[in-house]
Amino acid sequence: MSTPPEEPATHPADDKPRWLRALWIGGGLLSLVAGFIGIFLPLLPTTPFVLLAAFCFARGSRRWERWMLDHPRFGPLVRDWNDRRAVPRRAKLLAISMMTISSVGTWFFILPPWNWMPGLFCTAVAIWLWRLPEPVRADAPGEPG
Repeated sequence: MSTPPEEPATHPADDKPRWLRALWIGGGLLSLVAGFIGIFLPLLPTTPFVLLAAFCFARGSRRWERWMLDHPRFGPLVRDWNDRRAVPRRAKLLAISMMTISSVGTWFFILPPWNWMPGLFCTAVAIWLWRLPEPVRADAPGEPG
């Protein structure tokens, strides 16, 4: 049985002034809210906002960072990203699907010649996202666990 890693003696947030830590925490909270809204709105992707929130919390507060890492829903996603820059296939497929729907939808609302821009941008993001590694789970079939 392995023991959890020790908390480092110093943390990136420790050497920052209080006002800067508050800005990082505020940015993390705004990102988390945007990610939550993204669950319901296809134009806002949830996963990048959750990862951005974790990035902000890591720079602003040990407590908020620990909350993200220990969260049952966000924790595995954030740990996989921190450890291997890995994104689960389900998150990739959902993000690419939502970007496709959004790009097709915006085609009718943005005037030419700009209506192709969201699709171009989303295609580039989808290619980058799809090429990221996927996490390896110890409880996956065929994996030693």
